Formats: sequence, structure tokens, C-alpha cells
Amino acid sequence: PALLGNAVKTAHDLLLRQAAVASPAFRQRAVLGEVEHRAWPLPDKPWLMGQTWEHLLFAHWPLRPDAVRALVPSQLSLDTFDGAAWLGVTPFIVRGLHLRGTPPIPGLSSFAEINVRTYVVADKPGIYFLSLDASSRFAVASARRSYLLPYFLAEMVARRSDATIEYRSRRTSSDGPPASFEASYGPRGDAHEASPGTLEHFLAERYCLYTLDDANRLWRAQIHHPPWPLQAAAAEIRRNTMADPHELHLKGEPILHFARHQDVVIWPLEPVDEAPAERAAV
Repeated sequence: PALLGNAVKTAHDLLLRQAAVASPAFRQRAVLGEVEHRAWPLPDKPWLMGQTWEHLLFAHWPLRPDAVRALVPSQLSLDTFDGAAWLGVTPFIVRGLHLRGTPPIPGLSSFAEINVRTYVVADKPGIYFLSLDASSRFAVASARRSYLLPYFLAEMVARRSDATIEYRSRRTSSDGPPASFEASYGPRGDAHEASPGTLEHFLAERYCLYTLDDANRLWRAQIHHPPWPLQAAAAEIRRNTMADPHELHLKGEPILHFARHQDVVIWPLEPVDEAPAERAAV
């Protein structure tokens, strides 16, 4: 009886752990029912991947467009706001990563990540990533292969203490230039949705990314999530060399936003017809 009781308890504990890992997948699928905020319809093809992003900091700096233009493929137009190009550095934690039709795999579905991004237009407004660092070797290899993105492996620590996130990242990939980030950050104030036409809406509400293949052909991956639950944020950024490899100098205090949680689904890459951008810069 004792052995049987231990076996039952072990099985029960395993089911609880699996349920805790799988629950983000249910939330991710549920976001497909919230589409009123989108500027264009959902793709008519099946999505490929679900993720949940937690404790995300948006740190943005305005830059001269000519300083960013050379870093963006010629097939894309810079998307500007108030005459400035914008560079974002976004540390966060990935949870519940899984492919459509499969559950998140414990040990592979959660990791820390930090992105460097700017804003562009082809036929749709979107994101162009200058770099993406992650603490998961599996995630780096998979994203490089499946999404043709400039992912790099990094040593990363992300700890939550009350309402503050302690975050450190140091790139360790041998094929990438050095880059690191260290900060403490957290929310200030209540969550809200950004109003269309505002800077925070311009920076956060993006529903596709663009990338190039080795033949210099432009590809897009569409993304869907509910409107961002943004909060004002405070941050002590002690080290930030994430833009140094691109010879971009981030001066002054950044504009900060925090998001505690976002459920996301992502579609596979699709080729983009080379046509003039349909949307003028704001």
C-alpha cells in the first residue's frame, strides 16, 4: 500500500506539472477569438507556434532615420514617428513555447530572451530585428532555421523580486559580436491599452516581422495577440551594449513600458512580393 500510495502521488504530481506547463497553450489558442483591434484579418493558414511572454520591458530610444536606414533591407521602408526612427531593447521571459498540435515540452519551453528591434513597412507595418538573444540553445537553433532570424546564444538570468525584475544577459555565441544588458525594472501604475495614433501604440502594436533569406529575398511571419496590457515602467539600466554591434549610440533616457503577460501565436514565414510600401510613415 505504501508503494502504491507513493506511485499515485508521483503520478498526481506529474500531472500537475504537465498541466502547469500546458495551460499557456490553451490561453494562446484562445487569443484567436480576439481580433477587433487588428488592422488586417488573421491569416487564412494555420498558425505554427504559440508562446507566452512575461515580465517584458519595452525600452525605446529615438534615432535619426539615416542612422538606422543602412541596417534595414532595401525592400523595407523605415516606419517613423514624429520624424524619428525608433530602436527598442526588449528583455522578457518566454513560457509555454510549443508547436501547433503539440504540448510545451518541459525544459525546452521556457527561457529568457532579449531583442533589439526597429520598425518598418512593406505592404504591412511590422518589426525588423537587428538581433535576438536567448538562453536556450534549442530556441536559438530552431529560430535561425525556421524563421531566418539573427538569434544568438547568451548567458541570461531573470529573477523576480516582488514587483522588480532583475535581468542580466551576456552573449556567448562565437559567431556573434559581444553584447550585454543588465537592468532592474518593473511596472508603475495600472495596465491600459494604447490608443491608436499614440507613440506607445506605434511601438507596441505590431503584428508581423520581416527577415531576409540568403538570396536576399524578403519574408514575413505574421503574429497575433490581444492588445498589449501596457504599464508605465521604471528601470535602472546598469549596462546596455545591445546596439553597439550596429554602431548605434543610445543617448538619454529611454521611453519605458512594461507588460506582465502576453499570449501569442505565430505563423510560418511567407514570401513578400516586392512592391512599394502601401502605408506612409506616421
